[in-house]
Amino acid sequence: MNDGFKQRLAGAAILILAAVILIPIFFDGAGYRERQLESAIPPPPFEPELVTITQEAEQLPDTTAPAQPAEPVTVAVVPQKVAEEVAKQKPVITLHDDPPALDQQGVPVAWSLQLASFKDEDNAKGLRRKLIKAGYKVYIRKTGDLLRVFVGPDIQKTRLTELQESIQKEFGLDGIIVRFTTR
Repeated sequence: MNDGFKQRLAGAAILILAAVILIPIFFDGAGYRERQLESAIPPPPFEPELVTITQEAEQLPDTTAPAQPAEPVTVAVVPQKVAEEVAKQKPVITLHDDPPALDQQGVPVAWSLQLASFKDEDNAKGLRRKLIKAGYKVYIRKTGDLLRVFVGPDIQKTRLTELQESIQKEFGLDGIIVRFTTR
């Protein structure tokens, strides 16, 4: 017997032995068994009943535009304690033509002095720094691409007029007095 024939016999014996062992395992006659998996999907949520909501309160008035100033109210009687305290401190009162007033919505009317508009934020902040250093109340508002620098607000327009003159002398800026809003 040559070696090639021996190898074929050994290979055939291995195949027959593997068939004798594996065929009964795979073909046991039990048929296909489907795997039983438990469902992890929760039941569908309870669909709430639709409720129609009706408006109970009155709709608030539109406040996008500032209201017109109302007529000023003069208080005739000064309480005794207040009068005594005022007499002790002796405040300097300047007479202005425009006393503080409320608008038609009961909001105090205030004014601001708009000094400049800048596209560059550094310029606006630089002007703000100069004005704060000089002792003014300054704020910046961004409107679109522009940054506007304001001084104020104040409830008396005449004070801002005086500020406008002093800022014009000190910084050479001509500002305009505008109505102060919180927007």
